[in-house]
Amino acid sequence: MQSLELLAPAKNLECGIAAIDHGADAVYIGAQKFGARVAAGNSVDDIRALCRYAHQYGAKVYVTVNTIIYDDELEATRQLIHELADAAVDAILVQDMAVLSLLTLHSSLSFHASTQTDNRTVEKVRWLRSLGFRRVVLARELSVDEIAAIHRDVPDVELEVFVHGALCVSYSGLCYASQYCFGRSANRGACAQVCRMKFDLLDADGHELEHQRHLLSLKDLNQSAHLEELIQAGAVSFKIEGRLKDVAYVKNVVAAYSQRLDAIIAKHPDQYCRASRGHCTYTFTPNLKKTFNRGFTTYFLHGRQPDIFSPDTPKAMGEFVGTVKELRRDSFNVAGTAAFANGDGLCFINDDRELEGFRVNRAQGNRLFPQQMPRHLRAGMALYRNNDMEFERLLSRESSVRKIPVTLRLDATPDGFSLSAEGVTVTIPCEHQQAEKPQRDNIVRQLSKMGGTPYECSGVELPADFNYFIPSSLLADLRRQWVELYGDGSRDSGSRDSVSRASGSRASVPRASVPKYPYPYLYNISNHAAAAFYGVKEPTAFELNTPSFRRGQGEAPIMQCRHCLQYAMGYCVKHGGQRPTYKLPLSLRLGDGRRFRLEFDCKHCQMNVYAE
Repeated sequence: MQSLELLAPAKNLECGIAAIDHGADAVYIGAQKFGARVAAGNSVDDIRALCRYAHQYGAKVYVTVNTIIYDDELEATRQLIHELADAAVDAILVQDMAVLSLLTLHSSLSFHASTQTDNRTVEKVRWLRSLGFRRVVLARELSVDEIAAIHRDVPDVELEVFVHGALCVSYSGLCYASQYCFGRSANRGACAQVCRMKFDLLDADGHELEHQRHLLSLKDLNQSAHLEELIQAGAVSFKIEGRLKDVAYVKNVVAAYSQRLDAIIAKHPDQYCRASRGHCTYTFTPNLKKTFNRGFTTYFLHGRQPDIFSPDTPKAMGEFVGTVKELRRDSFNVAGTAAFANGDGLCFINDDRELEGFRVNRAQGNRLFPQQMPRHLRAGMALYRNNDMEFERLLSRESSVRKIPVTLRLDATPDGFSLSAEGVTVTIPCEHQQAEKPQRDNIVRQLSKMGGTPYECSGVELPADFNYFIPSSLLADLRRQWVELYGDGSRDSGSRDSVSRASGSRASVPRASVPKYPYPYLYNISNHAAAAFYGVKEPTAFELNTPSFRRGQGEAPIMQCRHCLQYAMGYCVKHGGQRPTYKLPLSLRLGDGRRFRLEFDCKHCQMNVYAE
């Protein structure tokens, strides 16, 4: 049986608990420091509380310690890992190789290679496995065939893949645009999202091919219809992006993917099972279109595809709800079947190709009265809803209950009675009294009162000759004792496991085995411990702005992208496009005049972005 894990983001404790309640098998969360989202930090006490809650269901908690670390931060990192191990977290996500030696001190902790370590080849995954990584988070850009090839070559490594949420245009870990433009390092969790900004596209003669468009802003990933393909390719963990997202987003997206995984398992009950326990009962129907999205793409799942980016806006479009039919002075009506509510947020792309939004003050059927009529709204325009008030109201309340079904068995002991389930037995002393009338109904009723615990009684077994009277108070006491003991046991086990760290504890690795990058800063070596690991004298990270880097500035890319603007414009001859009518090289220009040269590496089907 292959266990399948739905991995959800947790901005905070509330989001983490909501993720578990709505069907997540694991959550990933940031501590106060060293996570790849500066704005999503949490105290160790909150992480400990999340572990206690998750482990009741056999669910796991992973903590992101996946920034690059400076020399003066290594001691604080060591102390954090010690505290996280004490909090019973299940694994640490790592980018900086200096963290490996700190992790080897805690045998209870697994460590996962963050997607920030640029995991896109068989060779890289094989190397990471040699260092002791039990799981690798693959690059978002990989196709299902590339994932399958990695699994065939390195079958003993767990492969974690992103299935939903925002996409970075550059390979993760290899984007330095934010650091270059604003001094905010993506590898330090402070990305300024340069890829969501507007650019002009210029040819070599300075002719403007595109004016102020979001040329590097990708749509959001959505692999909900392709989970079975990813499973067959060898992926075992399915990751939802969104550690900055609110609790409503987490509830809806987790529920949607949990239901899809359950449907796959129902088709193949002898092959797959969920990685945690319990089933969810929802008070709403999950709908991925109703939460934040920039439009959806499957990205490179089946190779290079058109229409993977969103040049008109980096903001949420939401779901299509119809077209504008007829406008009046203070209202308009919509051609379509959607139902509207007061307070809905709607938007449209205006004639200037800009996203324009407004709030519905009053809805009367399909006639809508905005708070203020949008200036650029025209008949025939497509209308989208990016804030569904009725759906938000549903998610603002308790929207899911997760329960673990257990079958209880009651037996007589020489001096009392025992209650057993799931390998846990509790006993209570009690005088045996023969019952004058059948007791089964009362026994079942009393033992089934699981109340606010994570459990539900799916059945009570009694020996065929069981005919004893037991006071209801003693039955309740037995039930409480079993719940307490079983709950403590599940938390202690935490479903954690570890791997051999003999190779991961080494200070360095043979130089021949280290994957090769053409430029030293791409290794993201930001401290002397990592430098020793790689066998180099000094840290070379882009963020350190070393003299050797400054001398080579302009010769090395600040982004490496599988997204290609030539292909998007229909000028990729390799993929059946027409020959370019412009003069290369192309460049991007920000509104402040800064320019970035584009290199089209057709051999590797890659677009590189250079700072001029």
